[in-house]
Amino acid sequence: MSFAFVSGNPALDLAGTVASRRDAPVDALAEPLDLERWVAECDGLPGRVAVDFVGLESAWSLREALYRLALDRVLDRAFDPSSLKIVNRAAAGPVPTVELSDAGLHMSGDLLAVLAHIARSGMAALADPHACFKECGRTVCTRIYLDRSRGARRTWCGMDECGNRVKAAAYRARRRSSTVGDGGAEVTA
Repeated sequence: MSFAFVSGNPALDLAGTVASRRDAPVDALAEPLDLERWVAECDGLPGRVAVDFVGLESAWSLREALYRLALDRVLDRAFDPSSLKIVNRAAAGPVPTVELSDAGLHMSGDLLAVLAHIARSGMAALADPHACFKECGRTVCTRIYLDRSRGARRTWCGMDECGNRVKAAAYRARRRSSTVGDGGAEVTA
């Protein structure tokens, strides 16, 4: 399974590792190796961390708390107190080490440092009164993203997955309705 990093914030990308939350949830982080791979693929996080089941459960807890808080922003309601507690606790953890070299920035740290970094990143976005949180416009997608488009006109979490599917479905529906509108007869040249 490949991961999508389209939410505009690593905290929201972590929350997005559960697809179709309302209908048939699919967890992309089912085992420790999945989380290790997700961390390695996420920009701005250390390239490698070791994850055990206890660490995976901590990540799941943080992920669900971040999702609930982001959904609170989408729905313009007060933050869930138990989710705030989880995110604040995670953010109090150790920070990753960042080093600058000719090759650029290098970040290192263990899973606790990664989760603290993700929690802080989420807190910064959630605390920003100007941040525009949206849920994807594709019916089955529950990914929440930051809309930084001009005029906040972004509709989907990402074009590759959701935008293309919605547009293709709309095209097929138009084709079907035009065929039905023509009495179902196809014109051939």
